[in-house]
Amino acid sequence: MSAAEMKAPAPPVPVPPQPAHRDTPPSPARTAPRKRVGAYLPYALIAPTVVAIAAVFVWPLIKTVIMSFQDVGRRELWTGQAAEWVGFEQFTNILGDGEFWDVVWRTVLFMVACVVTTMGVGLLLAQAMQRMSTWIRLALTAALVAAWAMPLLVATSIFRWFADSDYGVVNMVLTKYLGLDFRGHNWWLDPKQGFLIIAAVVIWGAIPFVTITLYAALTQVPRELEEAAALDGAGALGVFRYVTWPVIKPVFQMVATLSVIWDFNVFGQVFLMRGNEPEPEYSLLGIYSFEKAFESNSFSQGAAISLITVLLLSGVAVYYLRQLLKIGEVE
Repeated sequence: MSAAEMKAPAPPVPVPPQPAHRDTPPSPARTAPRKRVGAYLPYALIAPTVVAIAAVFVWPLIKTVIMSFQDVGRRELWTGQAAEWVGFEQFTNILGDGEFWDVVWRTVLFMVACVVTTMGVGLLLAQAMQRMSTWIRLALTAALVAAWAMPLLVATSIFRWFADSDYGVVNMVLTKYLGLDFRGHNWWLDPKQGFLIIAAVVIWGAIPFVTITLYAALTQVPRELEEAAALDGAGALGVFRYVTWPVIKPVFQMVATLSVIWDFNVFGQVFLMRGNEPEPEYSLLGIYSFEKAFESNSFSQGAAISLITVLLLSGVAVYYLRQLLKIGEVE
């Protein structure tokens, strides 16, 4: 190869500097603070709720536990003087008192009667709502919501008038339309009859929530499955047992658990129906704790009874949370 055939190498072409690409991810050192702020944001948003719950529920529960191990009377409460620590003395006194166990069994029987009646009537009304026309169902729903929204004081006043010995509607209906002699009958002389009136107030106030909730659950039952079961020869009871009940069972158990908790803690209905001074025969656990704390001025005994009530209901609360978790798994 001659020298003429040889080409001189081309001069280097200057390359302009490339601007930084917009999609280039920032360095980890630059994004770390932003990620930390984003990670803490959910906790900052729920912090006010946690503080409110702690102030309303957790702190009173802690004070109740502390008081149950002390001997707090009126002097310690008003002067702030340190109360004497008595260990488990309050609990041994309460658990060794026969009156306490009478109140516990009375509360359990009252709760069972109210819950069974409420769930039964609520389920029947919910099924009846499925067979009603739209306008009748809307009217019934409005009536249930109005009953649910009625203040407790108004409801108890109405039921006291119903059961009045002289001007009560119940005595008038039984005497005039059923031919029974209930003129001047006092329903409160016999605690069993008195608890019928109190249970009527409790059940009347609980049925709207149970009925509307169970009706919402019944709307989730596939209609074609019920029709297929009916075509296969299943009766109304068989369709309910094998098709309807498995669908509404989680909701039914959840509502029943809530009813157990509410009816176990009934206080206002008894307190108002008995004129703010319930007799010992009408004492339930809530009333019994109130009387020990504020009438006997033994605040520690009242705190101990409240703590025992919480422990009795803790199993029900665990079952309720378990049902909520199971419903979440299904969804």
